[in-house]
Amino acid sequence: MSLPKNFRSGFVNIIGNPNVGKSTLMNNFIGERLSIVTSKSQTTRHRIMGIVNGEDYQIVYSDTPGILKPVYLLQESMMTCVDEAIGDADIILYVTDVVETADKNIEYIKRLEKVSCPILLIINKIDLSNQEDVLKLQNKWKELLPAAEIFSVSALEKFNLGSIFDRILELLPKNEPWYDRDALTDRSMRFFASEIIREKILQNYSKEIPYCTEVEIEEFKEVNDRYDIRAIINVMRDSQKGIIIGAKGSALKRVGTQARLEMEDFFEKKIFLKTFVKVNSSWREDKRKLKGYGYIH
Repeated sequence: MSLPKNFRSGFVNIIGNPNVGKSTLMNNFIGERLSIVTSKSQTTRHRIMGIVNGEDYQIVYSDTPGILKPVYLLQESMMTCVDEAIGDADIILYVTDVVETADKNIEYIKRLEKVSCPILLIINKIDLSNQEDVLKLQNKWKELLPAAEIFSVSALEKFNLGSIFDRILELLPKNEPWYDRDALTDRSMRFFASEIIREKILQNYSKEIPYCTEVEIEEFKEVNDRYDIRAIINVMRDSQKGIIIGAKGSALKRVGTQARLEMEDFFEKKIFLKTFVKVNSSWREDKRKLKGYGYIH
């Protein structure tokens, strides 16, 4: 099937500080829940692509980790994702919100002043503010990033997202599609299984536990009408292992049940899930391990 003469496609990369709503925004744009969403920072660790196909366009959205100052190797690899997203974007969506200060991580804003692609600056969570304060924020951002087009939205309430989508379509370069026309993402089913388990860990445990945890899918196979999945939850200390497991295994069982139900909804298939906890004290600084988990290419 031949493509329309005016076919457009491009990479629309979403960047910004932690907890501003980048993942919620992308999930809304693609109409699927590909990026996990929690109230904790560093929820997104990878660059996750979601692909939207229309009759005469293909938009490749990228969700990226929240901008931070790296302390260990895992965080360095997360910021590499952000750097790559700035470098290969056809359109950048820089997401901020009504809560954070406008000049947070100012070095990235200064980098955006030098890019040649269009920048759409998204002020999110306006449902938590009022018209006067939003207007002040808009003016502040006009000073900081004069080349950017500013949109005030509520990703949670799905307010004003249509105007961003329409503008993206106008700005997309004329190109052939980058991916198959029926593709939804560049990620595997194993990846989404691990992310769903990690989301349940983020939701069920507090303090440092989620940040010291990495989920590894050891086995993912189709058996008759179901998927059999074996997952290893890596932690950094024995004390964390005890917390993850809980009294008589109750906490781990709760995470496993929640993850299984979420996977059955996501994969539209019955899931048989086994979860185990292993101590791996240096995984956040282990280059070989991080490569195996997909953080380093």
